[in-house]
Amino acid sequence: MGDGKVYTLAEVSQHSNPKDCWLVIDGKVYDVTKFLDDHPGGDDVLLSATGKDATDDFEDVGHSTSARAMMDEFYIGEIDSATIPSKVKYTPPKQPHYNQDKTSEFIIKLLQFLVPLIILGVAVGIRFYTKSA
Repeated sequence: MGDGKVYTLAEVSQHSNPKDCWLVIDGKVYDVTKFLDDHPGGDDVLLSATGKDATDDFEDVGHSTSARAMMDEFYIGEIDSATIPSKVKYTPPKQPHYNQDKTSEFIIKLLQFLVPLIILGVAVGIRFYTKSA
């Protein structure tokens, strides 16, 4: 078990390779280097979670209680929460403002559809009327 040392995210980020791999989960720092070969999801999963707060990645998988208990042997300290960037709130991209002057374009498109239909209707009407006479 670790000595409760406090690490910054920059310090933890330096340990992000197969020979030296540290993770941050729930505010705690774990040296999982010895566990890379034994991890059921493979070492790539752990390596991809380095250099950041991996809590969400860990929770999304739904680890068993035995997996959570196993974490204690890899614990080496705490993370300085001030060094973890706050989550960025999603802001949707700006939409162009609706221009009401474009209604004339709508009328033009409507007329481009209706005028041929009216001409076709008149032609069919004339044809029908002249045949019956």
